[in-house]
Formats: sequence, C-alpha cells, structure tokens
Amino acid sequence: MSLFQNFVIIMILIAGAGFLSLSEIALAGSRKVKLKILAEAGDERAQKVLDLQENSADFFAASQIGLNAVAILGGILGEAAFRPYIVNFVERVYQGPWTQAIGFSLSFTVVTSLFILFADLMPKRMAMIAPEKIAISVINPIQIFIKICKPLALFINAIANLLFRLFKVNTTREDNITFDDISAVMDAGAQAGVLQKQEHHFIENVFELEERNVHSSMTTRENVVYFTINESEDSIRQKLANFPFSKYLVCSENIDQVIGYVDAKDILIRILNNQKFNQLNESTIRTVLTIPDTLTLSEVLDRFRSSKEKFAVVFNEYALVVGVITLSDIMITVMGDWVTPTEEDVQIIKRDNNSWLIDGSTPIEDMQHALAIDEMPDDENYETLAGFMMYKLRKIPRPADTVIFGGYKFEVVDVDHFKIDQLLVTRLLDIESDPAPLED
Repeated sequence: MSLFQNFVIIMILIAGAGFLSLSEIALAGSRKVKLKILAEAGDERAQKVLDLQENSADFFAASQIGLNAVAILGGILGEAAFRPYIVNFVERVYQGPWTQAIGFSLSFTVVTSLFILFADLMPKRMAMIAPEKIAISVINPIQIFIKICKPLALFINAIANLLFRLFKVNTTREDNITFDDISAVMDAGAQAGVLQKQEHHFIENVFELEERNVHSSMTTRENVVYFTINESEDSIRQKLANFPFSKYLVCSENIDQVIGYVDAKDILIRILNNQKFNQLNESTIRTVLTIPDTLTLSEVLDRFRSSKEKFAVVFNEYALVVGVITLSDIMITVMGDWVTPTEEDVQIIKRDNNSWLIDGSTPIEDMQHALAIDEMPDDENYETLAGFMMYKLRKIPRPADTVIFGGYKFEVVDVDHFKIDQLLVTRLLDIESDPAPLED
C-alpha cells in the first residue's frame, strides 16, 4: 500500500480509538442527578446511560478490548508504513549502523504521539467538558459495539471477577451524597454565578438547622412575656401595648406553671368589639406545643409541621421553662443577615473592620459567621458567647475578664446580676492568638 493509504487507515484507527476514549470518559463521568433530570424529561437515551452505569462491566471490558486492539494494530501498521520513509530520510543525513534503529524509533514515536494526542488526550479532555451531553449522544452506537464484543467481554469479566473475589476487592459503587459533596457543589455554583450570594447563604443555613439546637433561635426565659390566669384586663392591655407579639404564654402563677397560650388576635377582637373580660378563660386559651431543649432546629421544624402549630414552649430536664420558639424564629435563622432586625434586636454591632460589640446571649453559630471562625473549642459544652466565656474562664466572668482565641480578643464589657450583657471582640493583628484564657 502507498503511504497515503497507510495514513488513511491509521487515521481511521485513531478515530475509532478516540471515539472509544471519548465514550469511556463521558459515560463514566456523567452525573446521575443530571441524567435523571433528562430521563424524567423524556430522553430515553439518558435512561440508557443510567442503566449502563448500573451494569458497566460489559462496557468497560468492550472498551478496553477495542482500545487495545486498535492501539496494537495501529502500532504494527504505522511502524511498517512509516519506517521505510523515515529510514530513507535518515540515510540522507546519517550513514551508519544505527540507521534502522533510528528509523524504527522515530516511526514508533510518530505513531505513538498521534495516538496519544488524537485518540487519548484530546477526546478525554473533550468528554470532561460536557460528559452528560456526549454520553447520551454516543450511547446507541456504544450499545451496538458492546453486543459485538459480548463473547470476549464475558470471558474477560469472568477472569476479572474471579481475581476480585480472590483478593476480596469490593466492586460495588457507593453513590451516597454527603453534606460536604453538596457544599462543594453549592460553592462551585456560587463561583460560577449560577447561585446568587443570598441563595447560597440561605441553603447553607438550611443545612445548619440539623446542627443548631433550639437554644440558638428561641426567645430566652427572661425575655418571655406571659399572662397569668388571673391577670387583670388593664395589665393585659398594657402588655399588649408594650410588647406587640402575636402569641403569649398563659401560666398559673409563674412562668414554669404553663397552662397554654393565647393568640393576640383573639384578645384584640374582643377589645375592638368593646367586650369586657375579667380574666382569661378556656375559650381563649389554646393548648401549647411543648418541646425539650435538646432538639435541633430541624427537629423543631418537624414538630411544627406535624402538629400544625407555629409556637412552642421549651422545657429543660428539670421541667423548667427555658424559652419559647416560633416558626418565624426558625425562618429568621435561615434568612440570617438578609433579615433586617430592629435596632434593639441587633446582637452583633460592627464598630470597625477589627472590632465588634456582641451581646452575651448571641448564639455561638451567629458569632462564628460574623467573625469567620470555622471551629470553636469543645463547642458541645456551650451554646452562646456568654457560655463560651464561662467555659474558658472556668468562673462567673467579671468586667474586663478576657479570653484570647482564634486571633480575637473577647473582653467582657458589662455584667448584670452575673449575666454577661455585652462583650467587646477585637481582631488581633500583630499578636499571636493563644487558646488559653487570660484574665485581667
């Protein structure tokens, strides 16, 4: 055959090998989530790709049979076709005993380079760009190729399975998706501009509901406004005016003797209709949802959904009320910084780029977000910034007590009846952070 004919045959072999390489990477790299979306949209080829991924042994065996057969045949034909011409070229510039060896080496290098570039490297890189699109485009011819190679593929797979069992190699593919996988996808989506900044923020907060406990979002005991069963109408009117909430606990004598709750709407309707009431009664008091303080926000959300309630009272292990929580509190946690709180509700005030005034009751997760701190030490032992200070200092803090951690200095500014009201947090720019507490 002429050089041109040999070259055409080699190009055909390279094209066949490139097609197999392209198909192998595309079918292996296609994401099941995208394929399922395409299959649900009615694309039968996407379902064929999913089926092939579930039983990929025959495909990979057929692919390797084709690739190796083409590579060997291409090497034999290419070396025989190109070597005489290369030897003639070498003899023009070099006359010696190594002429044939040099011709063989150069012809082998040329053929190998052509296969590496056009049958391996470029097809695989192209397949990685859009694996799902390419996979559904090649699935039909690949299935025909698998049927052609089926007898030999069965034999090769039988030997491979025997060796896997012999060496106890688990060949089952695990497709479990972890939070880290989802987080990585979200980060990639945000960087690519698919997810907006606020959407990325919301999704992260939703996943945090499983980790954050009820203490991080509830209204704490000392801030709960409640009515007693015998409370006067004037007192109720005054609380409604001073604390315009939608729901109020109703207790017997103190906050730990919970009877139920009332909806402000029911009371306001009676007031607007000029109806007098001397005390709260069964017609206005509703059964309140009670939950333990050990629940996560995700579990609280499930309780709200199953009970059809939006308001719950939180008890600790001693049957004492530690706070109340509403569905709105959880939604505010999800919305995070995108919710504009009233001035009195702001718990973290940024003074400048390196200092913050933070309320002691601020949930530790909110403080971590504000200061960009990834991890806190032994965070299972506290839930608020005040708890962190008490844990590190090993005592009831006093004003000017200081803890240095993670490149920040946490200084107690105000203490009211043993309760840490406010802290000044300062970023340390030139001082090495030390996790050990310092006391002033």
